[in-house]
Amino acid sequence: MRRLRKLMSLTLTGVLLAGALAGCGQKDSGSADSDVIKIGGIAPLTGNVAVYGVAASNGAKLAIEEINASGGILGKKIEYIEYDDKGDTTEAVNAYKKLVNNNKVNAIIGAVTSKPTLAITPLAAKEGIPMITPTATALDVTAAGTNIFRTCFIDPYQGEIMAKFALENLNASKAAVLYNTADDYSLGVAEAFKNYFEANGGTVVSYEGYGADEKDYKAILTNVKTQNPDVLFLPDYYNTVGLIAQQVKEVGINATLLGADGWDGVLTVAPEAVEGGYFCNHYSTDDTAEEVQNFIKKYKETYNEDPVSFAALGYDTVKILAAAIEKAGTTDYDAVVKALAETNITSVTGTITYDENRNPVKDVAIIKIENGQNRLYTKVNPQ
Repeated sequence: MRRLRKLMSLTLTGVLLAGALAGCGQKDSGSADSDVIKIGGIAPLTGNVAVYGVAASNGAKLAIEEINASGGILGKKIEYIEYDDKGDTTEAVNAYKKLVNNNKVNAIIGAVTSKPTLAITPLAAKEGIPMITPTATALDVTAAGTNIFRTCFIDPYQGEIMAKFALENLNASKAAVLYNTADDYSLGVAEAFKNYFEANGGTVVSYEGYGADEKDYKAILTNVKTQNPDVLFLPDYYNTVGLIAQQVKEVGINATLLGADGWDGVLTVAPEAVEGGYFCNHYSTDDTAEEVQNFIKKYKETYNEDPVSFAALGYDTVKILAAAIEKAGTTDYDAVVKALAETNITSVTGTITYDENRNPVKDVAIIKIENGQNRLYTKVNPQ
């Protein structure tokens, strides 16, 4: 009897151990037998940066509708499960855990802004789950793991592009830079602009920081005015940029205003104050490419508004992920990550490939604000 009990105990232990090992080796949290492919989304759908999250979410949903209408991926429909991170790091972490542990998603799209994205990248890297942020531009986003990708270009590149544009296209020799000291995005773009501008013969005559809750910038701007810069670079999100730009006019600074992709949306708050300014963006509605115009048409039909760049990036992110899953022929994490690294797709924001750091190599649009409209001024190709 004792021998029988011992054998039964050993057998049960072996079964449990085998089950545990099988669970550890599972690289696809969704069931292989599932009739859907689950994609998780994390975005600020409410809060101060909701305009970005809603746009990215709308673009992603439009792409999913198109893919599902065409038969889905690998013969399966996409089920999109999305949580609101409110632009908050804790909320983003909670959303990630729900998607992976409760919803058992096959891949994640998000987050949208840089800080929440940076909060979840270490978790995603540990799991190995394919993750693509549509819009988080902070340099360190993809550094956490080889499974982390992005669809947007990075902060330093934006700063360098705008510094080069100021020097070569606007013949600027003196620049002033104002940046948000509490925001990694604003700081990263500002530093890159300053470094490139000075390294290539320009002089940064004023480099000033302000707090996240600042509302009155006139003391800083009065100092900037005494330096008489040719250009004033404002790398921040559109609502803050609109407030600063209005005070720029009130103080009487005549410099040409420059910005980065966070300006997208500034015409909704301060169109007159930013008239004549330039900013870099991921795409332009003026672009005549077929992919761009088809996307704009479908987006307007669905949401009754023009798509901003965050919508285009959300749309492209789904297209990139879907193409990778199709190429991999499975939702196995490693296989999809390998296929993502080999991406070569032409979509709304350009022909996209990835460099060794999983950052996209693609065109950058320079937008000029003319007569209250965003107009494509030129396109810059990094290659």
